[in-house]
Amino acid sequence: MNLSFFDQFASPCLLGIPLILISMLFPTLLLFPPNNRWIPNRLSTLQSWLIHLITKQLMTPLNKKGHKWALVLTSLMMLLLMINLLGLLPYTFTPTTQLSMNMALAFPLWLATLLTGLRNQPSASLGHLLPEGTPTPLIPALIMIETTSLLIRPLALGVRLTANLTAGHLLIQLISTATIALLPTLPTVSLLTMSVLLLLTLLEIAVAMIQAYVFVLLLSLYLQENI
Repeated sequence: MNLSFFDQFASPCLLGIPLILISMLFPTLLLFPPNNRWIPNRLSTLQSWLIHLITKQLMTPLNKKGHKWALVLTSLMMLLLMINLLGLLPYTFTPTTQLSMNMALAFPLWLATLLTGLRNQPSASLGHLLPEGTPTPLIPALIMIETTSLLIRPLALGVRLTANLTAGHLLIQLISTATIALLPTLPTVSLLTMSVLLLLTLLEIAVAMIQAYVFVLLLSLYLQENI
């Protein structure tokens, strides 16, 4: 029984071919392509408003040099948002519950922000490793600590997203299993458990949106330090 709870996190395969790439590309089919109309329909208007709002929130703390990353960060935000929300549907697979995928997104983007800072302002980027006014005996220890905290950032990004989504999916499956198991014997308790399941589902929808925003927001903050 315990193993079956984790089967939902296994990448589905068809004829030995992993379907995780299809599940990652499917959200892009839900976006409306641009056309020559000013306002094609209400859904595309809502989509344009959402993209504008996300871009504004992400680009406000950055200077003009950081605005070059607007397309990358906004596209990443929309991709994570749609993948997380589609993963809450029944009989679906959530690619962002895989640590390998989250690390594949976090590490290259974090490395790009770091290399941008080392190229544009190497002195300021290296200066973050040693706070001003540090006593001389503490300099080696602080450099090691700051270097470790710098290198652990992409791991923290990937683990945070994976852990939050995995925990939510496991809770939903556990409570739904308890609801079905209690229905024949204790229908009143089963109804109460179902109400908890509905509230947890609403909470997971909020978590899916918040985690996508936090992932991209932290990347933008890392970029802000290096430009």
